[in-house]
Amino acid sequence: MGAVKKIRTVCRSCHGGCGVIAHVRDNKVIKVEGDPASPISQGTMCSKGLAITQLAYHPDRIRHPMKKTEKGWERISWDDALDTVVAKFKSVMDASGPESIVIGQGTGRDYESHLYRFANLLGTPNVLTAGHMCYVSRVGATLITCGNLPVADWHGHPRCIVMWGCNPQWTNPDEHKGVDFWSAYKKGAKLIVIDPRKGFLAKKADLWLQIRPGTDGALAMGFMNVIIEEDLYDKDFVNHYVHGWDAFVERAKEYPLEAVESITWIPKDLIRRAARMYAKTKPAILQWGVPTEQTINCTDCTRALVGLMAATGNLDAPGGNVFFVPPKVRSVSAFSRHKDLAPEQRKKQLGGDQYKLAARVALISPKAAWDAILTGKPYPLKAGLLCGTNPVVTRANAREAYAALKKLEFLAVMDFFMTPTADLADIFLPAGTWLEQNHIADNWKRHGYALAREKAVDIGECWQDHKIFMELGKRMGQEWFSTVETALDYLLEPSGLTWEEFKKVGYLKGEMAYHKYRQKGFSTPTGKVELLSTALEKWGHDPLPKYTEVPESPVSTPDLLDEFPYILNAGLRTPTFFHSANRMIPWLREIRPDPIVEIHPETAKKHGIAAGQWVTIASPRGRVKQRAKLNFGIDPRVVVAEHGWWFPEMKEEGHGWDISNINILTDNAPETLDPVMAATNLRVCLCNISPCEDQEEMNGWRN
Repeated sequence: MGAVKKIRTVCRSCHGGCGVIAHVRDNKVIKVEGDPASPISQGTMCSKGLAITQLAYHPDRIRHPMKKTEKGWERISWDDALDTVVAKFKSVMDASGPESIVIGQGTGRDYESHLYRFANLLGTPNVLTAGHMCYVSRVGATLITCGNLPVADWHGHPRCIVMWGCNPQWTNPDEHKGVDFWSAYKKGAKLIVIDPRKGFLAKKADLWLQIRPGTDGALAMGFMNVIIEEDLYDKDFVNHYVHGWDAFVERAKEYPLEAVESITWIPKDLIRRAARMYAKTKPAILQWGVPTEQTINCTDCTRALVGLMAATGNLDAPGGNVFFVPPKVRSVSAFSRHKDLAPEQRKKQLGGDQYKLAARVALISPKAAWDAILTGKPYPLKAGLLCGTNPVVTRANAREAYAALKKLEFLAVMDFFMTPTADLADIFLPAGTWLEQNHIADNWKRHGYALAREKAVDIGECWQDHKIFMELGKRMGQEWFSTVETALDYLLEPSGLTWEEFKKVGYLKGEMAYHKYRQKGFSTPTGKVELLSTALEKWGHDPLPKYTEVPESPVSTPDLLDEFPYILNAGLRTPTFFHSANRMIPWLREIRPDPIVEIHPETAKKHGIAAGQWVTIASPRGRVKQRAKLNFGIDPRVVVAEHGWWFPEMKEEGHGWDISNINILTDNAPETLDPVMAATNLRVCLCNISPCEDQEEMNGWRN
């Protein structure tokens, strides 16, 4: 038995990027622990990262390339796998053009730079991501409002924290981790929590605003109404650095607190107290989560939240929401070669004419992709390459996503396991976990760091995603690098370091400066924070933030209430799973064996539902089953359900993808999407509940 070698690396079991020390013996990782030297996680790790060895060495993990044949899946060589993909892609390109190939990714294993480079050099404008309703959507909305994404400055000693639809201790969202929030809170910062559900943070809060799901944009405008009415805004900042303030003031007057109370279900006095606390207690941080983006109000809500930061003088101020300065490395955008996508190809982007903000951040709406496959309009998508994504489970209207991917002429996937989406593929390319990666981690984030993720081991014939894109690209005749590490040298070139040198340094940090707008303005056409957006105005949309009623709600579709009387708040996060990932990991599944739907006890009693029973949840689009948990901390008119569920233990094709998949119930009709970003209403629709008729069958199956 050999000696234990400790390798300092970076986690990617979720968005976190936490520092890790991997203990390796005889080319096997036997343990991981948090790295106290990490500047962003400070030695902390979550359950997902700590369980990585059970994922990496799971017996069901696919460790060699596979090809689907009439006899089922068969093992093939990497050369056979790559040549098959390249031959099919070249055939499609010759017959129909590169735009007939869709390249897709999930929430990402830090491969965006390589995926986009492959797509751009291929010549397809059709890149399918989760970004239309997750993170990139806020990047896009902030780009047209203040020129960049303002990020919470936890180390700037905030005295007030607004936690808006976010639970960082469970999710470790992009940029900063739960540990930073907890440290600021423990130092005495006031805490305002906006959440439909009374969780751990709401119990700790000075003020908890129990919001009706999907109405965050109206609440933001209500905050602004108070701040303007009570003269609490920063007049110097507004006078010098805001474009369209007078028009915005008039818009805010359309949201008196009586109206906002009616929309959000939050008492007006509580809204007023929260707005005053945020405006008066400086510096103040506003940390917002994806629930604010996963509705038709995606862009408008983000813009209104930026308006709050700006009007209160908390934008790019210490302890507020700031623009961190990136380290001196080549950007992901430059590596991705976006400028190499020919203008005539860019014009062919599916839905690009309609969803202009999505087009600006180089992604397409899933609905546009499914329609192109299923209807052939405006032109057919014929082939696809999906990397680390499971859209059959994670995208709205899951049955349509399943039908579309099943119809695709050719599909290759890059992943760890045979998932419901991978089941539909022709070629399976086995990807390496973050333990099997050399990479400059977090280079795309806005927290000002680049981190060294050093490979700890090789497992089977798995390749890290970056190498797969690189080798496919070379076979397609694209310009790439000789090895993964030479590509990293290229990325690091501005810093003067090589990959080998960077590994020893561990991380690079940009040199931070605050109030940068005082010297160079904001990176918008007017040089100011554009509360009146010149981009939206140019595109023919309302240039001011507003609230639009959620497309399916007690207000917008009262005719549905007899059959579907409850609001479904889908997407409840857990500390164990990362969207659709990790259901096969024993440690995590022991903590969370079944999908959970939370119901208020009064509501459950009305339907004869007891705690622990299986419940049928139905919407106008279908029905699924989850296990009941009774919770006094939610509104009796709201049902809260988990997302991302499938069952790896079911070995037949599909792995039970439609049993508990909450996205069977969500909608993706074009008229329900955010008008410029195409965000889907993943978080809110109408539903009904009833006890499952097959309780014994469900319990027997699970047991």
